[in-house]
Amino acid sequence: METLASWLGAETRGELAWILVGLGGQVLFMMRFLVQWIVSEKAKRSTILVGLGGQVLFMMRFLVQWIVSEKAKRSTIPVSFWWLSIGGAVILLAYAIYRADPVFILGQSLGFLIYARNLWLIHAERRTGV
Repeated sequence: METLASWLGAETRGELAWILVGLGGQVLFMMRFLVQWIVSEKAKRSTILVGLGGQVLFMMRFLVQWIVSEKAKRSTIPVSFWWLSIGGAVILLAYAIYRADPVFILGQSLGFLIYARNLWLIHAERRTGV
């Protein structure tokens, strides 16, 4: 629980609870539309769920960044933002390849390279102690 609280930028259990309630509300809101869409389109559920899972990871990076920035009272990009970006990009890239969508593939490929480069720069900075 300590790791989750620090990762989300919560100092108290109360802050952590409100963050989790907010995130849970977002997920429930999305799930309602997801279920309606899957039923109405009769799409392949596993493929759709993989793509939506990637999109949820991608969305979470903005929520985490927003929470951390609000706590710091200034715009901040935490390392977790880049890890969520990588996770979302990998899953969305796989989904785009499955769908054979060249626009989607190009967009996710470039993003993946940028996110990986940012993580490498952060790693190098920490390693040298700058």
